[in-house]
Amino acid sequence: MLVVTVDFVVAPDFIDAFRVEMLRNAQSSRREEPGCSRFDVAFCDEDRSKVFLYELYDDRAAFEAHQRTEHFRQFDAGTSAWVISKVARTFRLIDPV
Repeated sequence: MLVVTVDFVVAPDFIDAFRVEMLRNAQSSRREEPGCSRFDVAFCDEDRSKVFLYELYDDRAAFEAHQRTEHFRQFDAGTSAWVISKVARTFRLIDPV
């Protein structure tokens, strides 16, 4: 399994709009992508501009397929100007729950 984590910092004026679009992207990923096992979205209580994603895919090919989906491309294009910073990391899951 491939774990993908993403840390975002969103510009203050776009936090609410980003939240709507991120949740839409996550829900579409879980519903439409057979290789996506998990897509969690978390907002920091102390600083609403900070967003954390935890995604779980069958393998790297499933993640790459996610990046080619229409819903991801629309999300990415529509929100990229709202993002101050984005750090994505990938991990190999070695101890599934």
